[in-house]
Amino acid sequence: MADTSFLDWPFLDQHHRDLHTRLSGWCQTHEAALHHETGDVEADCRTLVKLLGRAGWLRLAVPAAFGGLTEKLDVRSLCLTRQTLAYHSGLADFAFAMQGLGTGAISLFATDVIRERYLRRVARGELIAGFALSELEAGSDVAAMATTATKVAGGYLINGEKTWISNGGIADVLTLFARTGEAPGAKGLSAFVLTTDTPGFEIVERIDVIAPHPLATLRFTNCFIPDDHLLGGAGDGFRIAMATLDIFRSTVGAAALGFARRAADEAMHRASTRQLFGAPLADLQMTQVALADMALANDTSQLLILRAAWAKDNGQPRITREAAMAKLHATESAQATIDKAVQIFGGMGVRSGVMVERLYREIRALRIYEGASEVQKIVIARAALQAQ
Repeated sequence: MADTSFLDWPFLDQHHRDLHTRLSGWCQTHEAALHHETGDVEADCRTLVKLLGRAGWLRLAVPAAFGGLTEKLDVRSLCLTRQTLAYHSGLADFAFAMQGLGTGAISLFATDVIRERYLRRVARGELIAGFALSELEAGSDVAAMATTATKVAGGYLINGEKTWISNGGIADVLTLFARTGEAPGAKGLSAFVLTTDTPGFEIVERIDVIAPHPLATLRFTNCFIPDDHLLGGAGDGFRIAMATLDIFRSTVGAAALGFARRAADEAMHRASTRQLFGAPLADLQMTQVALADMALANDTSQLLILRAAWAKDNGQPRITREAAMAKLHATESAQATIDKAVQIFGGMGVRSGVMVERLYREIRALRIYEGASEVQKIVIARAALQAQ
């Protein structure tokens, strides 16, 4: 039985508890569909986006005025959704998360005309979204971005490459960041909405990773973006990227926690049912220490995630420090929790297709994307120094 005691904590309102109950029940009912794999990860991801869209869960990723379920992006709802989906299926979590991250900047900064054009279809699962920020030499160092957006009559021409782009091979619409050059470094970046049917858009490479997800390298050759597809103003790109990540970085921690809670449940079941030396494995003190470490780490992560999400939902303008702490602790501790679960399973823990083996592969990337752990430590340290 999964531990849901956190639902009674004061960070959550009744509609959050109801959401968790409904989504958990839906996931259990659709367990087979969530784990149906054809060997084509892009096709599987498209199927999951449609499944989540038909069920109405993608409506949590856009504001109510444009087909969503909440007036504005509700970070606690996003976190609970990712945590619950990740508990059941890493790819389903990915499919949901990218619909939100891929259009988060549109929800926050686009005109109503642009929001109306894209967000409802994203919420219905009719359009697949992506977030095109990273480049080969500009991952953690966003200021090193080389992709350019040159002003021309009526819009901008985009030239350059992006890599490690989630949904890169299947996205219909991208939030794209490029250098417009108003100032050096990060202050010279802008954000745009680009549809992938734009002439000059090219998928250069599909990228295979240890936990299959649809990642790609993209090339832009004189891709024309109309003026009304610029988000905010020219030079606002870094601010827009950080504001978007301020919302979604906590949800990465929530996904990691979903993996960790599933690993802990799998480990406890294994320890309770596996006989060793004539008694359950759970009777060994070393096993109990591992299970205690898991429970402690999971609840600590839950507290940090809900603190960050609650602060954002209740009007704190920036939660950079809180979100960094939540993501850092949740992803790092989830890696340790899942490793302990694999150890408890013994040889079965590294057998392909066993749940803890799948989780072991799923968790690793979360310590890197949307700000590597080392970057989160820098963010936290700077915030601590500024508070002196």
